[in-house]
Amino acid sequence: MPGHDIITIGSSAGGVEALKYIVAGLPADVPAAMFVVQHIRATEPSLLAEILSHAGPLPAVHPRDGEPIQSGHIYIAPPDHHMLPWHGHIHVVRGPKENGFRPAIDATFRTAARSYGPRVVGVVLTGMLDDGTAGLLAIKRRGGIAVVQEPAEAAFPSMPTNALRYVSVDAVLSIAEMPSMLTHFAHEPAFAEGEMAMTDDVNLESAISDMDFQAMQHSNMLGTPSSITCPDCGGVLVEYYDGDLLRFRCQVGHAFSPESLNAQQTDDLDAQLWAAYRALDERASLARRLAQNAHRSNDQIGERRFMQRCELAEQKKRQLLQLLAEEKDKRPDVQQLPEE
Repeated sequence: MPGHDIITIGSSAGGVEALKYIVAGLPADVPAAMFVVQHIRATEPSLLAEILSHAGPLPAVHPRDGEPIQSGHIYIAPPDHHMLPWHGHIHVVRGPKENGFRPAIDATFRTAARSYGPRVVGVVLTGMLDDGTAGLLAIKRRGGIAVVQEPAEAAFPSMPTNALRYVSVDAVLSIAEMPSMLTHFAHEPAFAEGEMAMTDDVNLESAISDMDFQAMQHSNMLGTPSSITCPDCGGVLVEYYDGDLLRFRCQVGHAFSPESLNAQQTDDLDAQLWAAYRALDERASLARRLAQNAHRSNDQIGERRFMQRCELAEQKKRQLLQLLAEEKDKRPDVQQLPEE
């Protein structure tokens, strides 16, 4: 009977140092493959594989699509791609973003749960917002083990805190405790995969992340239409409960947990307010120019009319700046992509 030989780890802000410590404490002969999802910028190369290879005895790589899974290796999600552990190999795809991210922690966790069931260990480390919570729920539902970093220790506690709120975790550990515990889990026999039934939603959502055409055609079957539109594409979001966790997904597959959707909407509102400010600034400039032209033509009535329009636009610009300042003070924590 295999052990818990598929270890999935998700981290974001503050995660690189935590990952280096965990990797440094693992033995070279650990009987497990590790899958690491660290939120990274889509447009820049990632140095994380090199960093983790130097941090400990296990080789770390950004896998190619279709690459075979080998025990004792660390696989790191490449920039702008989901990394999906499938039966014996890895899918690397540009599937729909989840919680505004690609790679997304939830996508890797959920696909690992779909493929390997009780053999999976899911670990949520430091980071903002709530990516990883839905994926950790899928791991638990398939009989796997859920581990969360102690929030009080995390550089950014939102991700582990949200996971604890919705998932019945098996262990809350400090970073110092994780290497020995993960090694223990890797040697501990897991239940047979067939003992934990696959649920339709885990199966469907995993297939959506993998860009399966038929699955993407049926993503609206996950829930009921809401009055909220998708921040990524403008489509209708369906809402549904994953245990006690309210979640959203649009008809093309973009997925959101509550904190992430709130943050995306905040970013959208900010962009729209600045667009309105820009439009008012252009209106004021045009009205001022037309007033100058009327003055040259000795058109006093026209000059007054255009100056009134200019002053009204400037007044609205000041009001918008005040509103933007107030929104900034009320912003939720917004995920910052960490530097490697």
